[in-house]
Amino acid sequence: MYCKKECIAMLLAGGQGSRLYELTQQTAKPAVSFGGKYRIIDFPLSNCINSGIDTVGVLTQYQPLALNEYIGNGAPWDLDRTRGGLSVLPPYQGSKGSDWYKGTANAIYQNIQFIRKYDPDYVLILSGDHIYRMDYAAMLAAHKANKAVCTVATIEVPMEEASRFGICNTNPDGRIYEFEEKPKKPKNNQASMGIYIFNTQTLIQYLTDDENTPGSSNDFGKNIIPNLLNNKERLFAFTFSGYWKDVGTISSLWEANMDLIGERPLLDLSKTDFKIFSRNEARPPQFIGQSATVQNSMISEGCVINGCVRNSILSGGVVIEEGAVVENSVIMDDVTVHAGATVFYSIVDSDSEICDGAVVGDRQGDKDHIRVIAKGTVIAAEEKGDRT
Repeated sequence: MYCKKECIAMLLAGGQGSRLYELTQQTAKPAVSFGGKYRIIDFPLSNCINSGIDTVGVLTQYQPLALNEYIGNGAPWDLDRTRGGLSVLPPYQGSKGSDWYKGTANAIYQNIQFIRKYDPDYVLILSGDHIYRMDYAAMLAAHKANKAVCTVATIEVPMEEASRFGICNTNPDGRIYEFEEKPKKPKNNQASMGIYIFNTQTLIQYLTDDENTPGSSNDFGKNIIPNLLNNKERLFAFTFSGYWKDVGTISSLWEANMDLIGERPLLDLSKTDFKIFSRNEARPPQFIGQSATVQNSMISEGCVINGCVRNSILSGGVVIEEGAVVENSVIMDDVTVHAGATVFYSIVDSDSEICDGAVVGDRQGDKDHIRVIAKGTVIAAEEKGDRT
């Protein structure tokens, strides 16, 4: 017997993340490191438990091994529940054969059976590649108050960037009358965050209709939301005003990490009233040596710093030897930067080694020219250069 739930979450975590290049060659995008001690998926999972949602289906597909190992049984997020909790939902063999998830809507459609066994009144659809804190309970309350069949979380983006998003055009009461997917000339800057709350029966009906529509892209933004609007269903926007960033590109991932540091950080992870939980192995405290210089940086457990670190994020177990310089960079777990090596405007994936005298990145770089070093790479001194 499964316990009936008022609301369950379906977390889409199977994307390839091709725009993160080397960082996702061996790892699903939601499992990419962030902020020294977190993974991207920590944010939606933590949001769920902080919002009182204790049943989460995580839909995996691309390179799932590292992600599956990381989330385990959901214990770090208090999702190791007897009834509900965290369930990993990969594509599977059914009576009609097996198939990869073809789109966001098709991925949920293939897991309707999972939804039905909890008989929820509402289903929350989430993406696994965003950095943000959000109380989904407030969004659910607004959904109920508006007697909506679907509520779309939105955030105001700079008008010059609005054409990159799905844009919701709304009446004064927040009801959506038009949805434009990446319009060339957007009418406003109210962008969809890819977060939806549906009445369960409405969701199942529209997913089923979409699955039976030849030529459909099986996508929420391209198909499900427009179909709801075409049928004059009650769709409402829920405006979010906090920090949110889609970290689907190298520049946005680097920017989000840099938003953690500075005189006035845009994203403060030290708050305890809405904590972001993570699974971290036990490491000794970080050590800052007498020869070290550390400025405006986040240094995680197990790091040994004897060189110079400025404006950077260091994950666990990083070693910066005396005479090494790291600036404006994101260094992931267990990387060693040897004496005489320099790293500027770079993201260095885990288990890599920057040898004595090697030069990685350009000291005059910026967010659009970030050097990326793949997991387990050894950069020798003769490989000097500023390739981006």
